[in-house]
Amino acid sequence: MEQGRGGKGAGARGRPRSEAVERAIIEGVIKLVEDGVPLAELSIERIARTAGVGKATIYRRWSGKDEIFVDVLRSLEEPRAELPGTSMRDDLVVLVEHIRRRGLNMRSSAILHNVFAQMKSLPKLWEAYHTTVIDPQRRVVYDVLRRGAENGELRKDVDIVLANELFVGPMLVRTVLRPDAPLDEDLAERIVDTVLQGLRPQE
Repeated sequence: MEQGRGGKGAGARGRPRSEAVERAIIEGVIKLVEDGVPLAELSIERIARTAGVGKATIYRRWSGKDEIFVDVLRSLEEPRAELPGTSMRDDLVVLVEHIRRRGLNMRSSAILHNVFAQMKSLPKLWEAYHTTVIDPQRRVVYDVLRRGAENGELRKDVDIVLANELFVGPMLVRTVLRPDAPLDEDLAERIVDTVLQGLRPQE
């Protein structure tokens, strides 16, 4: 569900890719952030110098800093698990569990917390992150809910957009607005099952 690393521009360039070089560039950005350099002050030239590559090497893979920063965030996130496909409920649990694990990562990773905090003050980067990471994840939830409505697991009159917010909202509250709240291992299941009690077709 996620696009390949390097964002939408990388595939169009069609150049041979080197995972080792890309990893060195991403780790160079991480090192600079760990050293206290604000994202707004990071230049392609400085990233290239830290990673030990030329600027042209970076531009062959990314169109600019925003695409690099999005891939840095991807590299720090928990990989998304495959959806089981056994039921709408099971798929939703996996999707909400991913948000829980992201919240745990945010709490334990100082650099991830730092990058996210800075990203919110950089509109272009925030938009790029939503376009390439958040929006595709949201569309997956929409698809799962639509399938549930089609096969009778969800009322056909349910607003899919609102239903998505009902499922993911409680976990986002715990992970973003209540950083001290517990993120229990069964929290995703409890949220999904509680919401489904009100959204399932009436017997």
